[in-house]
Order: sequence, then C-alpha cells, then structure tokens
Amino acid sequence: MASRGTVKASANFNASADAEVLHKAMKGLGTDEAAILQLVTARSNAQRQEIKAAYKTLFGKDLVNDLKGELGGTFETLIVALMTPPLTYDVTSLRNAIKGAGTDEKVLVEILASRTAQQVKDIVAAYRKEYDDDLEKDVCGDTSGHFKRLLVILLQANRQTGIQEGNIESDAQALFKAGEEKFGTDEQLFITILGNRSAQHLRKVFDAYMKMSGFEMEESIQKETSGSLKELLLAVVKCARSVPAYFAETLYHAMKGAGTHDNTLIRVMVTRCEVDMLDIRAEFRKRFACSLHSMIKGDTGGDYRKALLLLCGGDDA
Repeated sequence: MASRGTVKASANFNASADAEVLHKAMKGLGTDEAAILQLVTARSNAQRQEIKAAYKTLFGKDLVNDLKGELGGTFETLIVALMTPPLTYDVTSLRNAIKGAGTDEKVLVEILASRTAQQVKDIVAAYRKEYDDDLEKDVCGDTSGHFKRLLVILLQANRQTGIQEGNIESDAQALFKAGEEKFGTDEQLFITILGNRSAQHLRKVFDAYMKMSGFEMEESIQKETSGSLKELLLAVVKCARSVPAYFAETLYHAMKGAGTHDNTLIRVMVTRCEVDMLDIRAEFRKRFACSLHSMIKGDTGGDYRKALLLLCGGDDA
C-alpha cells in the first residue's frame, strides 16, 4: 500500500554524511537550527536511526543527547520526538501518561483508540520489555470504572474482522436500547460492542443506529455519557469512521482557542507524518474553514513552526 505520508525516505541517503552535517550544525558557537530541521524532516524515521548509529560511530557521542544540549523548548521536544523510533515513542508516551503527575488520559485515549491491533500488541510487548511492567496492570492501577474496562478491551487488541451482516441490526438495537431508550445508560453494552467489532462493521451499525434513533452515534454518546469515558467512546467511534478525520479534529482542537496544546500537536504531527498526513490534511480542509498548514502557521513560531510546516508538507488553500 502506498504511504499517505508527507515525510518520505531520502533517495540518495548517506547516514555518515548526514551525521557530519548535524555535528557541524552543533559545533562551535551557536547552533545552526535551520540545518538541523531541514535535514531531520527530510529523512524517514528508519533513516534517522541509521544517522544516530553513524553519529556515535564517528564522534563517540549520542546524537539525541547532543541535540538536547543544543536545542530548547518545543523545538527540542519536536526534534527529539522525530529522532525516536515510532514504537518507542508510543511506549514512552503511554508510560509518561501513566507515571507522570496525575494521569494524562488524553494520551491513553488517543493512542489506544487510533492504533491498529498489531500496533497495540507490539506496544504491550515493548512496554513489558522496556519497563518490566504490564501495561494493562499499570493502566488499571491508574483508571477506574467503564473507562478502565474499555481501555482493557482495547489493550486485548482482539477486534473482530470483517462485517457480521447478521449482527448489524441487533447491535444497533442493543445500543439504542442501552442508551436513548433507557433511563441511565447501560455503559457495559456500549463498551463491549464499540470495543470488539471491526471498523467496517461499526460503520454499518452507526448507519442503522441513525435510522433507528434519528441520532448520530456521537450525539448519543455526548448526551448519555460524561468525563473520560465519553472522550474514549467518542475517539473509538471517530476512529471507526476515519482515523485521519479523528486526527484532523485532534489537531484542530489542539490549536483552537487560547493557547496551543503543544504536546498534542507534536505527538500527532510526529506519529502521522509518515502514515496518513495527506489524508489528515484533506479531512482538515473539508471540516474547517482553513488548511492545517495555515492554522499551524498562525499558531506557532520560529524554528518550531518551520519544522512543523515541513512535516505538514503543502498548503491546501
């Protein structure tokens, strides 16, 4: 399958030459940030790993530590994120979300709702290898109620595949009875169906639900649930409809209003730039009155902005 990313592997790639360029950019007085951001955003993540190895071989130093010593603020966070292998990045993000001060539920929701079953399985295994801890246990120790139960279901990464034609109506009916028709929502049913059916199947269920109830699934969730559970259910429904659309919305809300949620902006731009950024941009343009490019441009500054715009690629004016 052709990648829908904006960042691609560089064709005539030479890891040692790139390591030299980065070393030179950090040598002596002042740092050449432009050289760093132009190089890093023009290489695939796999190539950046080779540059890290070449840098150590040539200079006997750790490239990421050197970058951290020279850069600062959101720009540093972005560059370090780009230098991290995708699986390690997800695992570290989850670990920090759980072990930091207070649980960062937004990160748990975003990663566990949007990653593929295989990615989740890899995350669970890598988490155990890295920290000698059980991700599910750590999540359970930090969350509660139906929010916790749905996270546990997603961590099993056991979604059905394909469409169960015979169950579309009955699933829609069950959701309708559990939510709109009943006083006090039966959350257990929501999490079982939304956590276990395939995306293709759920899209058909949402259509049947709409016919039956007159409401979009998202509207019912907004009305019937609250707090972290609501956020997670909405993320699962949106990702079942379209992962790029979910990320377009996530980016919009990270920048909309006063103050930018830089951590969210960085996480999404870094994790999607080689996956589906072109589709995210198209969905963004469809949904909002501006392009992703113009919103990033208006909301950020300096080298941080330059690097983000290179990850975004073009403008869809």
